[in-house]
Amino acid sequence: MDKKLLIGNGAVARGLYEGGCVFVSSYPGTPSTEITEMAAQYDEIYAEWAPNEKVAVESAIGASIAGGRAFAGMKHVGLNVAADPVFTASYSGVNGGLVIAVADDPGMHSSQNEQDSRNYAVASKIPMLEPSDSADCLEFTKKAFEISEKFDVPVYLRLSTRVAHSQSLVELSPRENAGLKEYAKNPQKYVMAPANAKVRRVAVEKRENALREYAETCELNRIEWNDKKIGIITSGVAYEYAREALGDRASYLKLGLVYPMPEKLIRSFAREVEKVYVVEELDDYIESFCRRCGVDVRGKELFSFIGEYTPNMIRKVILGTAPEIPAQADVPVRPPVLCPGCPHRAMFYVFGKMKLNVSGDIGCYTLGASAPLTAMDSTICMGASIGVLHGMNTLRPELAGKSVAVIGDSTFMHSGMTGLLNVVYNQSPSTIIILDNSITAMTGHQQNPATSYTLKMKPAPALDIEGVCRAIGVRRVRSVDPFDIEEVETAIKEELAADEPSVIVAKHPCALLKYVEKKPPLTVDSEKCRNCGMCGKLGCPAIVRTDSGVSIDHTLCAGCGLCAEVCKFGAISREEN
Repeated sequence: MDKKLLIGNGAVARGLYEGGCVFVSSYPGTPSTEITEMAAQYDEIYAEWAPNEKVAVESAIGASIAGGRAFAGMKHVGLNVAADPVFTASYSGVNGGLVIAVADDPGMHSSQNEQDSRNYAVASKIPMLEPSDSADCLEFTKKAFEISEKFDVPVYLRLSTRVAHSQSLVELSPRENAGLKEYAKNPQKYVMAPANAKVRRVAVEKRENALREYAETCELNRIEWNDKKIGIITSGVAYEYAREALGDRASYLKLGLVYPMPEKLIRSFAREVEKVYVVEELDDYIESFCRRCGVDVRGKELFSFIGEYTPNMIRKVILGTAPEIPAQADVPVRPPVLCPGCPHRAMFYVFGKMKLNVSGDIGCYTLGASAPLTAMDSTICMGASIGVLHGMNTLRPELAGKSVAVIGDSTFMHSGMTGLLNVVYNQSPSTIIILDNSITAMTGHQQNPATSYTLKMKPAPALDIEGVCRAIGVRRVRSVDPFDIEEVETAIKEELAADEPSVIVAKHPCALLKYVEKKPPLTVDSEKCRNCGMCGKLGCPAIVRTDSGVSIDHTLCAGCGLCAEVCKFGAISREEN
């Protein structure tokens, strides 16, 4: 068999291919994005970006009912969006196998919270597999389809940031020709009206019992016997950390099927070792199950509920010692910043200048909350900016004239339209600013319904964002170029003064798009520069300030010209070729 080095997400994509998957629908979200991007490289798999995770899961459910093996991928907060169809699909079951990947983000590297998706498995009564490396990712993905079809149930595949993005060797196998299962009308199974759902509820519990028995003997859960003084019950990447930390000084029960869990196997393992530790990131999920089973374990009283673990942390807790880590150089922290030439920077500069209250959203532009722009007051979840603004303006009308909501183009299509509909329906005098940078930028330049292309780069009708806003009922819709500061400021003042809903679409492509022509960089005239610090308020990485003055790094400058606009002394100009 051929072997290949793959990141976990790439291994899942390979597992989809080898497992005979024919339909993939997802919404991009770090750390899950690459699964769908890499699955799209296989001609045998239909792959698409959906407007949001709920639509992605609904589409995958439809493909499953039609008889095909189907997949939907998302990050942990995306599962919140998709929960409605997921919970009901647990009752209706499947035809072709249905796998739902959810990538958690311990440490919140790219997320607004640190939820543990294993709790969703319990709540929805859907089995969950948790791989610990790329080889597991590939094999578990294929196994998930088998379990799905055997037990008539969707199956979760839970990853974490480290598993999704770390690389390890996998063995490649030929694609399974799963084909399409026969489709037959079956409203008693798939129409979840109360009368049918009550019957299916009984089937769910029967399935749960069968899955519990399966968990006791399946190859996904395995024991590695070494020294029996210490026993470790673990799963996912925590297994890798524990193995690296303790080696053969401990025995391991590695849980690949984390819901339902194998009570008999856990009891049997615990009886054979002197002391049992549960090593798991985030919630005390495995630990609580062990305690309910009467197994004496040590867990969160020693380990943290917060963030990621490390091998050294585990070694120190269990063995009392850990290797000394060499002191690192005292390097200044470099916070994340908007890219040079980013059109969002101009908008947030104006927000700050006008001292607006800004209800923010999820995207690159969330960085507008950071210094020195410091021009965002709240960020909750995808699409929330519009609803938050409406709620604030309703209770505090005095804020309406100096408050805006800001939302990206992809986020608007994900879950902003219904918020805008609510604003129109309830005639909230709210001003919404849609930042249209022509791509889903934050997760790596994925196509969306407004970009004219599908995931597989086939031409597609481009959504007219302004037209959609008018169709929803907004009478005041206008577009601006964010780099025209005077135009932007005028537009915001006029729309805030209007006693009705309004939308401003700030249109300028992301500076990192390949087709965006880079302009000549700008230069500072040291004789004219007064070192006033105005250009520094933009937070552009290309602007370098010292005690002696200001310079512009030409290797970074995208030539957007924003700094020249804000300079009051004419000290910044474009360096023409």
